[in-house]
Amino acid sequence: MPQIRPAALSKYLLRGQLVSRRCLRTQSRIQASPVTASTASLVRYLHTATATGEPPSNEPAPIHVPLRKQLKDEAKKQKESGTKKKKNVDNQVVDGWELTVGIEIHAQLNTEKKLFSDAATSFNDDPNTHVAYFDLATPGSQPIFQKAALVPALRAALALNCDIQLVSRFDRKHYFHWDQPSGYQITQYYEPFARDGHLRLRSRDGIAAEDGEGVSIGIKQIQMEQDTAKTVAQPGDVHWIDFNRVGMPLIEIITHPEFHHPATAAAFVRKVQTLLDAVDACVSGMEAGGLRADVNVSVRRTDDPNAPLGQRTEIKNLSSFKAVEDAIIAERDRQIAVLEAGGTIAGETRGWSIGSTETRRLRGKEGEVDYRYMPDPDIPPLFIGLDLIGHMWDTLGMLPDDVLDTLIQEFDVSPKDAMSLVSLDEGKRLEYFLTIVDFLMAQYSDDIDFEYYQHTVNWILHELPRLTAERSDEPAQDLGFTTDGECLRMPARHFADIMIHLFNGEINTRVAKELLWFVFRGRVPGEYPTVLDAIAGEDLWFRELSMDEYEALADTALQGQDDILRHFIDVLIFPRGKLMFLVGRMIRIGPEERIDPNTAESVLRRKIRDDYAPNLKIRDNRAARLLEEKDSGRLCSGSGTA
Repeated sequence: MPQIRPAALSKYLLRGQLVSRRCLRTQSRIQASPVTASTASLVRYLHTATATGEPPSNEPAPIHVPLRKQLKDEAKKQKESGTKKKKNVDNQVVDGWELTVGIEIHAQLNTEKKLFSDAATSFNDDPNTHVAYFDLATPGSQPIFQKAALVPALRAALALNCDIQLVSRFDRKHYFHWDQPSGYQITQYYEPFARDGHLRLRSRDGIAAEDGEGVSIGIKQIQMEQDTAKTVAQPGDVHWIDFNRVGMPLIEIITHPEFHHPATAAAFVRKVQTLLDAVDACVSGMEAGGLRADVNVSVRRTDDPNAPLGQRTEIKNLSSFKAVEDAIIAERDRQIAVLEAGGTIAGETRGWSIGSTETRRLRGKEGEVDYRYMPDPDIPPLFIGLDLIGHMWDTLGMLPDDVLDTLIQEFDVSPKDAMSLVSLDEGKRLEYFLTIVDFLMAQYSDDIDFEYYQHTVNWILHELPRLTAERSDEPAQDLGFTTDGECLRMPARHFADIMIHLFNGEINTRVAKELLWFVFRGRVPGEYPTVLDAIAGEDLWFRELSMDEYEALADTALQGQDDILRHFIDVLIFPRGKLMFLVGRMIRIGPEERIDPNTAESVLRRKIRDDYAPNLKIRDNRAARLLEEKDSGRLCSGSGTA
């Protein structure tokens, strides 16, 4: 790394108060000041300085443009140029090029204390209220490894099928930045605690179609390391630093470069988050900032299978699954464009913003030699006993893939809904479903219709969340799912009763939704002890229309709908959307509380097939013949006149 002259250092160290002669001391009292954008640019300069040590030129700070305006401007440009952005599902490969991606995932461990101090882990507390002397690199303070951090780290490594190393060590990774007071990060570069894992991805995980039914991704290693401080941007190019996050325990999951499609990379990150949640290793997901992903992207031509991998670039701190996929696609396309134009790819670190269409350069990519890795002399080796590993494995429980297989194979739940059920509310909603299943099994014994399970999942995933968003005084309130399979605002017993009455045809869907509100608002078990009492007390029993009434209502709904009915002429399968439009029209015209949508649909199908479509075809054919005869007569009359 080139040596930097004191003249350059003095421009950012200690706000220009650096003395280049004798020892470091201040010429006058140093006034604390916030970190500014100019400071940030000089820090980037330190990582990429040339041998001359000259600082970069001062550029005017960019004008902040709101994200909404950026997206509107981008859409406007695309519309004017006549180009339309490809959907990601159709943009997984580029002919003649091979994409290669490796991923590094940083996840915050679920612990009460930091990794090397007894300061409490903090997420929503006031800034700089949980900071120990070692967190601030106070001279004389020493790191003390908190053994409790090993428990969630081991659970994560076992869930990812890694080999646990009985002896591991900590290293120092040197770099200077305002979010790292000590000037180095403690990590496990040379001897991590876990190696050689793998994770199997299946089509239901959302991988690219080009990867077929599944793909296995190798995990090089998992290492423990400490987090940095949190930088909070303020108006006017001012940044505040919250040291509550310094020293927070992280694991870094490093994969082999085995991804070749962007959607598969995003699916991997999503599945890792689900796994970490399932084994209680990670405190929060990407949406809450507890998990961040860096991706390394390179491309090479496919005409030479023996060619080495292309020069890689790293995209830092991706904070959503969609960002992972979008950023990889954008960087792949950028590199291909550069190479096809005869240019070369520079090894560098790049950034990505939500809504962007291209990555942006942050700084030159540091190599391993730049970080000057060295064993940490203050932290002894970490010894992990076989008995601890065995205990962690025995208490790991069912992993998400096993749960998904059970839901899909034993309960006939769709893969998409099964994924949602497993991932929502840290598995609490899944436990709620299983509690309701117990009530359904007790009611129906061995005669239960497997469709009931899928219908129950639909209501849990879609109808329950509407209670907190529609007609609610408190849109942000929580339903209150618990770890023992209950729901504070919608007890499983009452929910199961509503489903049972619905499945038995004793109430219709509209009434079932109203009964959910009865329970949610506390009218059950307040005003009415049970759901059955509420149905009887409000006279909500389903009294279905007779078949004659259904047919008369269908005739009314079909009147004046010739344009719609023409879509049903001479077709083997009725167009579903058009048919549901007519069913909805039938429900709107008639007494909704007495109509079963399934019966209404069957009556409409029969009447359209037997009466309306054939008659409309006959009328259309007759009108076509009359028109043809009329045109033919005009033609003959015109010829005679001539």
